[in-house]
Amino acid sequence: MNATITIIPFTKLALAFIPVLIVLIILKVWSLDYHRAIYGVCRMLGQLMLIGYLLAYIFESESAFVVMGVLAVMLFASSSIALGNMKDHRGKKWDLYRKALLSIIVGGGMTLLLISQAVLALDPWYLPRYLIPLAGMIFANSMNSISLAAERFQAETARGETDKKARVIALKAALIPITNSLFAVGLVSLPGMMTGQILSGTSPLIAARYQIMVMCMIFGTAGISAALFLWLISDNKE
Repeated sequence: MNATITIIPFTKLALAFIPVLIVLIILKVWSLDYHRAIYGVCRMLGQLMLIGYLLAYIFESESAFVVMGVLAVMLFASSSIALGNMKDHRGKKWDLYRKALLSIIVGGGMTLLLISQAVLALDPWYLPRYLIPLAGMIFANSMNSISLAAERFQAETARGETDKKARVIALKAALIPITNSLFAVGLVSLPGMMTGQILSGTSPLIAARYQIMVMCMIFGTAGISAALFLWLISDNKE
């Protein structure tokens, strides 16, 4: 297979923003918060361009200390973002942050260790070209599941549900996106890693194995992190 990948010139990359512009116009016409969407798009653009240069440096340096520093930043950032939509739960915002951080470390860290050291057997163990993208997928899914679980847990307890019942409802809601992805993968969608590998010339059969690994990885880390967080913030831990 051809292992080359098409380089996208910036002039052609700009064309990809046409659908974005259409959505922004719709948001404005419908009197929705298009300013937040503009901010999100601009932030995405800046962050991805910056991380592109940063990763190029990290991949060349191949330093365990640099890689661990990047993973630490990702952990702290994901824990903070996960609670972005959650109100100060019972006056313990800092306590919530610590519990979110612990949940991502346990659920995400355990999964990252298993995948990188047992499934892929990276050599060296901190191989940045693999470890950082995998950590990004794992921590992002932990973050999203905790965010969904936290918001739903608050809503259910505000309605008068017990903590135990609210935990069950919140965990179910948090796992809906990833569960839908399990049903849709291969039929409705070709996920990012598989698509990227196929575009770069990797055999679809090999790409499918990697995608199976990724789906197991993100489902496991989402469920473990959300369940642990919900258990930690509950008054009733039965």
